[in-house]
Amino acid sequence: MRTIALLAGAVLAIGPALAAQTEQPGHSKESQLTMIEYQRKLLLAMADSMPERLYRDKATPAQRDFAQQVHHAASSAAYIASTMKGPAMKLPDTTATFASRQGLEAYINGAFDYTEGVFKAQTTAVRTAPGKLFGRAMPTWQIWDEIYTHTLWTAGQIVANFRKNGMAPPAFTFF
Repeated sequence: MRTIALLAGAVLAIGPALAAQTEQPGHSKESQLTMIEYQRKLLLAMADSMPERLYRDKATPAQRDFAQQVHHAASSAAYIASTMKGPAMKLPDTTATFASRQGLEAYINGAFDYTEGVFKAQTTAVRTAPGKLFGRAMPTWQIWDEIYTHTLWTAGQIVANFRKNGMAPPAFTFF
């Protein structure tokens, strides 16, 4: 009986470590790729829906302007992907990015082409290996969920730019 208790204790002790080393349900590579594609689609819809004359407009004085906020969402995804041993990142110049719809859309596509490339190149071994996001340890697969959360958080803030100007934001169409 004591042996069984010791074994059960050992299993309970290593259970969390094993869970961290495996991909969790709902976090499959396929579902996370869909989330990356959605981030691109949402930011492109925002860039397309906002008149260019309002690209440099701020919803509040403390906020980034519209183009800067979209840029932040896209560049954060690419930057975090680059920390997962991605190749050197080359993105369009921000002068062109902030100046026009074409520039902003090119930046979004460049950032997400890069992000998606890093993602698709990851093996299961890499995805289940420990990783770090701004000093916080987590399985590498979880970092992709954090990128998604940050992009949607930032996109949610962009909604205020549309509302300030009496416009509806693009529809939330993930489902």
